[in-house]
Amino acid sequence: MESHSVLMLLNPLDLVTLFVFFACWWGYAFYAQYNSKRRSCLVSVLHQFRLAWMSRLLRRDNRIADASVMANLERSSLFFASSSLLIIAGLFTAFNYSEKAIGILSDFYLVSPMSQQEWELKIIVLVAIFSYAFFTFTWSVRQYNFCSVLVGSAPLATERGIEDSERELYAMHMAQICSLAANQFNYGLRAFYFAMAFCGWFLGPYFCMAASVMVVAVLYRREFRSKTFKTLSRGLVMKSHAS
Repeated sequence: MESHSVLMLLNPLDLVTLFVFFACWWGYAFYAQYNSKRRSCLVSVLHQFRLAWMSRLLRRDNRIADASVMANLERSSLFFASSSLLIIAGLFTAFNYSEKAIGILSDFYLVSPMSQQEWELKIIVLVAIFSYAFFTFTWSVRQYNFCSVLVGSAPLATERGIEDSERELYAMHMAQICSLAANQFNYGLRAFYFAMAFCGWFLGPYFCMAASVMVVAVLYRREFRSKTFKTLSRGLVMKSHAS
């Protein structure tokens, strides 16, 4: 499908819808990444907990529990990576049965009428979103693998000849890799959320725009205003007082 013909398929309202959708997604991603380095949020608080975890890991010789936690984190990313592949396979099936799918959806009152080309374009965009999610989750898995290697090669608590400053630096590196893996997992989840918002376009452009704004509001509340974030922040303060 040529770019010129794609633009011909979209009316001005559809173009505005696409702009609002990607502006919400990319705009919030930039906002969250920028503010995570300048104010307290889930990302920054959890990084401090990971740093404390890795510091304590270096003080003990038995690290079976740490390896188990790392494996659980890795499995979460693997689950969503596998889910992304299954969704992509389902979308290709929907792409091949465009006429039948449009005929079924046309019976629903809320679904706006669309041509076969419009249907295929929307499916292609969804495939692109979930493909991005797949690559993001698999990169998260690899980074958790790297972190597992760092945990396995970490110096033992009883090992001599290693300065405390070296242990502290090693813990910082492990925590940083673990946080990078968690960030990739977070990006993949955002792709899932905004894919759900994009599905609102099958009902109509206004549904898609409203859903995109709602996803931004939900993500903002969870990362900057949620009870979970506030509880973790209080736990971080208590930890600093205890130390």
